[in-house]
Amino acid sequence: MAGYVIHLAVAESYIKKHEDDIKDYNRFIEGVIFPDSVSDKAITHYGEKSSKTDLKAFLEDNKIDNDYNKGYFLHLVTDYIFYNKLLKYFSKDIYNDYDILNEKLQKKFNVTLPENIKDKVFYKEGKTKVLKLENIIKFIEDVSDYKLDEIKERILDNDNYWLEIKELREI
Repeated sequence: MAGYVIHLAVAESYIKKHEDDIKDYNRFIEGVIFPDSVSDKAITHYGEKSSKTDLKAFLEDNKIDNDYNKGYFLHLVTDYIFYNKLLKYFSKDIYNDYDILNEKLQKKFNVTLPENIKDKVFYKEGKTKVLKLENIIKFIEDVSDYKLDEIKERILDNDNYWLEIKELREI
């Protein structure tokens, strides 16, 4: 899964690009952070694990007609693209990379951490091993360009871009 700050950066960028789409900022942000705030992420990510998000299953259970569900859907879309389009492999070093990138991404995308996750976001100095700052910035910009309704339609039309799950090799 992408880290909290990445999810919130995508959300902030999405709101700027699609400001008419979101009416209740707080509910949208609650939806964005919810899937990672529970212990059993397989349930909230509609897959056997968070890296295997089934976007169609989410849409079969939920409408994206309110800001909370839009935020939740954006979270799942972000994870789907993160695992299936961005990452070439998985390494536990990614969690250390989140800690190194968090402060830079918060500043770049004007991310404010909600109170209920402040103790779950960490900061470190150092050099990343898996994620590169410039690639993550581009990823955030690219994901936030999508319109949620258009993604929904493509998924419901069985567009394989949004349905295929890639097996990541672990190193």
